[in-house]
Amino acid sequence: MAHPKAAEVRKLTDADITEQIDGIRRELFDLRFQQATRQLSNTHRFKESRIKLAQLLTVQKERSRSAASS
Repeated sequence: MAHPKAAEVRKLTDADITEQIDGIRRELFDLRFQQATRQLSNTHRFKESRIKLAQLLTVQKERSRSAASS
């Protein structure tokens, strides 16, 4: 899975970003559950999901700060 560019993430709408954040958090929960039950084989998905989540949260925070300062 290639990491999305910041410009690609910034093109998303606020609703899309919120939806993707919820989906990734759900995915991370599922990954932790699979790891606890020894069913997880692709442990690299943790890192990929966390990076994607961080990018989305960063863009969301940038937008909320710019809206608050305007």
